[in-house]
Amino acid sequence: MIPSDRHFVAEAFRPAYLESGVRETLGQRAAAARESLRSCRSCPRDCGVDRLADERGFCRTGRHARVCSAFAHFGEEACLVGTRGSGTIFFGGCNLGCVFCQNADISQGQDGIRHTAAEIAALMLSLQENGCHNLNWVTPEHVVPQVIEAVALAVDAGLRVPIVYKTSAYDSVASLRQLEGLVDIYMPDFKLWSPASCERYLGARDYRDRACEAIAEMHRQVGDLRYAPDGIGCRGLLVRHLVMPGLIEESAAILQWLADLSRDTFVNIMDQYRPAHRVGCPACNSNEPRFAEINCRPTRTEITHTYALARQAGLWRFDEAPMF
Repeated sequence: MIPSDRHFVAEAFRPAYLESGVRETLGQRAAAARESLRSCRSCPRDCGVDRLADERGFCRTGRHARVCSAFAHFGEEACLVGTRGSGTIFFGGCNLGCVFCQNADISQGQDGIRHTAAEIAALMLSLQENGCHNLNWVTPEHVVPQVIEAVALAVDAGLRVPIVYKTSAYDSVASLRQLEGLVDIYMPDFKLWSPASCERYLGARDYRDRACEAIAEMHRQVGDLRYAPDGIGCRGLLVRHLVMPGLIEESAAILQWLADLSRDTFVNIMDQYRPAHRVGCPACNSNEPRFAEINCRPTRTEITHTYALARQAGLWRFDEAPMF
């Protein structure tokens, strides 16, 4: 399973949080992260609510993170799941309002059980004990302080596997800097480009600007994706882009921006968009479906054209997956 881009294989690796100068500061980081919840600026929403008092802003999450599931996931990228799976922890809540969300019950509702930092640390250690290659936080943008608290406890208790941060990319640069030296692999989505599309489909007109800032910061911290000698991803940036029907111009702009960041950026161009959540639901007092323009799958032509756009931009680290 050694990857074809062999010059990105690391000769030796250990998680970033075990490096000298990082582990010694974990307690201080956890305390600072906890205090930041008093006037929350964990994401670009800048709600300013007192989450230490269990107040809730846009993400509907108070003092403690909600965990919806934790298991060995075999549906992620091959370089993450290997033979033993990626130890995935799905957090409830979200700081976006994507109209096409395929996990709306988790992101938009109140699903999940509140977990203390100690309980999240125990989940991390359990996934490690079960043999998972890494820990994979899903939708952590709004609970960065809580996961920093958990990491500090888990490392003291023997955590030794890489950490993957899987995000919408609607992240605060300040939060990402709190995570420097803790996260090994950043895995952001880069969803849409134009402010109009971001406002209509994501509920965040500033999404593109915040995503560009966030992904550039992620790349500064970890660089391009590299692998351990067994072919499992161990450090770097892995970007996902979901091809949307009728929005090929968005894909073109995103792929060019990623190529300008680094032509060695690893990009997973995803073809599995399908109408979900609010897409296709009839609008109030109308027989017309909401968001009718994206109430369909992307075409084969759109998918193949997106791969061509990636090559034209100079990107080369992506797989051309079979199309539905």
